[in-house]
Amino acid sequence: MQISPSEDKIPVVDSPSSPKASGEGLCFSDGRRKVDYVLVFHQRRHSSIRSPAGTSVSHDRLSIVSNGNFPPHGSDVAAGRGGGVLGGGEAANVGEVFMELGGAGGNEPTEPADHEMCLIRQEFEANLLETGLEIERDRESKTHGPSFTRLHAPWPVLCREAEFLKIKVPTKTSYELKEEKGFGSSMSTVWRKMNQPFQPKVPRQEHERTKFLTHCFSRDKLHLYNITSKDTFFDNATRGRIVYEILRRTVCVRTCQTIGISTLIAKGVYDSAFPLHDGDYKVIRHLEERSDRQVLHEEWARYSAFYKYQPIDLVRKYFGEKIGLYFAWLGVYTQLLIPASIVGIIVFGYGVATVDTNIPSQEMCDESLNFTMCPLCDGACDFWHLSTACGTARASHLFDNPATVFFAIFMSLWVVLFLEHWKRRQISLSFSWDLTGIEEDEEHPRPKYETILLQKRQRKLKNKKNKKKNELDLTVNTTNGKAAIEKLTWKDRLPGYFINVSSILFMFGLTFSAVFGVIIYRITVSALMAMSPDPETKSNVRVTVTATAVIINLVVILILDEIYGAVALWLTELEIPKTETNFEERLILKAFLLKFMNAYAPIFYVAFFKGRFAGRPGSYVYVFNDYRMEECAPGGCLIELCIQLSIIMLGKQLIQNNIFEIGIPKLKKFVRAIKDKGSAKTEKEEERPPQQWNLDYALAPFEGLTPEYMEMIIQFGFVSLFVASFPLAPLFALLNNVIEIRLDAKKFVTELRRPVAARAKDIGIWYNILSGMGKFSVIINAFVISFTSDFIPRLVYLYMFSQTGTMHGFIDHTLSYFNVSNFKSGTAPQNSEHGDITVCRYKDYREPPWSPDAYTFSKQYWCVLAARLAFVILFQNLVMFLSLVVAWVIPDVPKTIVEQLKREKKLLVDVFLQEEKEKFQLIQSLFSKDATLQQGGGQVLRQGLPIPGRYSTLPSGPTQGLAGDRGGEGTRARCRAASFSQFTRKIPQSPRNENENSRHTAV
Repeated sequence: MQISPSEDKIPVVDSPSSPKASGEGLCFSDGRRKVDYVLVFHQRRHSSIRSPAGTSVSHDRLSIVSNGNFPPHGSDVAAGRGGGVLGGGEAANVGEVFMELGGAGGNEPTEPADHEMCLIRQEFEANLLETGLEIERDRESKTHGPSFTRLHAPWPVLCREAEFLKIKVPTKTSYELKEEKGFGSSMSTVWRKMNQPFQPKVPRQEHERTKFLTHCFSRDKLHLYNITSKDTFFDNATRGRIVYEILRRTVCVRTCQTIGISTLIAKGVYDSAFPLHDGDYKVIRHLEERSDRQVLHEEWARYSAFYKYQPIDLVRKYFGEKIGLYFAWLGVYTQLLIPASIVGIIVFGYGVATVDTNIPSQEMCDESLNFTMCPLCDGACDFWHLSTACGTARASHLFDNPATVFFAIFMSLWVVLFLEHWKRRQISLSFSWDLTGIEEDEEHPRPKYETILLQKRQRKLKNKKNKKKNELDLTVNTTNGKAAIEKLTWKDRLPGYFINVSSILFMFGLTFSAVFGVIIYRITVSALMAMSPDPETKSNVRVTVTATAVIINLVVILILDEIYGAVALWLTELEIPKTETNFEERLILKAFLLKFMNAYAPIFYVAFFKGRFAGRPGSYVYVFNDYRMEECAPGGCLIELCIQLSIIMLGKQLIQNNIFEIGIPKLKKFVRAIKDKGSAKTEKEEERPPQQWNLDYALAPFEGLTPEYMEMIIQFGFVSLFVASFPLAPLFALLNNVIEIRLDAKKFVTELRRPVAARAKDIGIWYNILSGMGKFSVIINAFVISFTSDFIPRLVYLYMFSQTGTMHGFIDHTLSYFNVSNFKSGTAPQNSEHGDITVCRYKDYREPPWSPDAYTFSKQYWCVLAARLAFVILFQNLVMFLSLVVAWVIPDVPKTIVEQLKREKKLLVDVFLQEEKEKFQLIQSLFSKDATLQQGGGQVLRQGLPIPGRYSTLPSGPTQGLAGDRGGEGTRARCRAASFSQFTRKIPQSPRNENENSRHTAV
């Protein structure tokens, strides 16, 4: 698209070829203006100096002129006009540098796409300049490679955008935080002293007990804020966020009908855009002069600091509230894993201490009882003695004992306690970070949404016959940057929804197929190993099959995890969500649903389905008419569930953390370094050292917190859902998270580009997922204890069927009888060493063969089933009731926060009332002065009020018309009053009144 010659001049500051290394690459070439944001695009052709006189300059050459407030070094140009050194001795206009886009004096033609990108960049940067931003770009001498455009937001732009975004800033008014007294104060002092070694060494405020009032920034109330320096009043993270807000709403109307930097990056106009890190993360100066990035690296992102608390306030200050809340949540979760780990260790210790006194396991290990069990497979398997499963029985007691029920109840309450504690912590952080009452930022449509919308509009235009009507439909409202076109409807998204539903169902089928495949593997390998002539192989069938099957499950889960992550992203794109928030929520739900099924499907099978549908001797259930369904071990399925859970949980944590999160990024970095070395050989040796924007561009881009949250949520499921089968799960989760915090911190500080400081009041949809999993864990643990463990059968036997009131005879009570003559043909042992066996035993509650109702469920079966169901109902209601009590006892908002909020509101009201009082007193003094002047001079004025527009609370600066009235005194100082224009709308001007009022109201 062509643009007029008057519009093809883009004013930017062209930095000298060897800029001063001031501010360690964090400032413009003048060393004073900060680089708040960097835009990167790949330069196809090198920049050139203006062509000699006589060479025609066509549309393919873009003139760029300085708009900066400071001249580059070595230039005598006045402030506001940057200079560039012109070649060939040509006397050109000061501050003008021409960039060659191709086609005008160049030896190589420029691709049409590259030419179009240059025009889009030209318009976009011109619009950025209109918003008040200042731009600097290096004069590149290389043919290929990235080109960097630096952006700086001056003070007026920061003030304007901070007011629009309602950024809260500290005022001059402060108050002392209420100190505890009595016993509570003493305990707090002792606790602080005990915690001192665990506190990170970060710079603190001078008065820890003093808090400054905060208020939404307003340019009319600058005198209220604690502004010590305009350069440091807004920190770097806030400056970057402000510039990003400008970038995302800046439009390109003439070249391409798009809005925002994200759309331009999606189109390939720019390669990336990011704010800069605060210099190098390595400490090369005194500790007192460390930057925030260096402090975070030393006190937070090192593995040697694993025992210290996280400097959450500094994390929030550097990375923004959204990332700060993630690490705060991860810290609370890890901290509360400590009591859960301690209780889990105690429960496991109880199982170890009582394993030798457990009567059921002793009976299973007693060879004198001589329980002859039915074969484990058809034909090849022989009868076997129950005493050979002694090791499995003893190991099962470690995790299946009365303390397991207590631990399941404890962990269900722990989930509620964790969620309530996080809510309190979140509200405390919202108060201390001034997030209370913030409004949701208006979001612009995603690039994909805009593209689909534009395609829809173009299709409509092709169907219209009237060209004038087409031109009218193509008009765009440049005020808000939105096209006059309707939104995408459900009809536009219907194909995406259909593909979503069918794909998710297919993925569920794929997960179940993988689980079923492992089941077939277990059945076939068990049968093959049972046919082996080696007796040692036969004795290790269960251990070998279980271990190898779990490892296969783990590998399949890790592979499908990566596939499902990519599939969830693809499916979410097909839905065409309008905003990034909507896109993120839909992506999280799909990814969580797929990964939840993938991670827990094998565990659900072992917990609730294995051995339930195997049948009985003489009437087994077969798969493919040849292979018998597998049964649980003699000690129950809980020990197999424990093995399955522990291997999958530990494997996911170790492999994903060590390979995916550490190994793969290092491998990418190594490959990138090799490429950089190869390209560096072709570069000239006289190249200047890389600046901060070069170093940050070499880092990996930030891709969101969804993978970090997802990993922890899946781990939370392992800890809460099936914790009754593995009491050591919280301990392994704790050890993993201690490393995970430092691993993520190191990644954010040293390996990722600095993300935009995004605001967030909470962790969003993740809290709802946690809450749902907490409620689901109560049901799962109730069923695990009731149906997977032997806790309920033991209770029923103890109180209903035991003759002695003890557990003696429990094993015999749980084993049913089977007459070997009732085997189907071909299923009886072919080469049995026990030829005189007439009856074998199997684990079930069925009538004996001599009963009239042979092999039907016995009375004991129905008693146990009723007790199982009753326990599920009792357990759920008990835990839910205790959860409500815990939630009621622990208020969501701490009492201290409520009191401080009330106090701050009262103080803010007092501040503004005092300001209004001062304004009223000032007006009264003006009235009295005017009355005195009227009486003394004999001149009668109608009102004697101030002149409109003369008194403002804007920053001090030149005022129009005032210098002449005051005899050339220059700029006048700012007045404390906000504005008196509301009192002066109908008052005629009077030179005498202007001079008198100016003299009295200047502060």
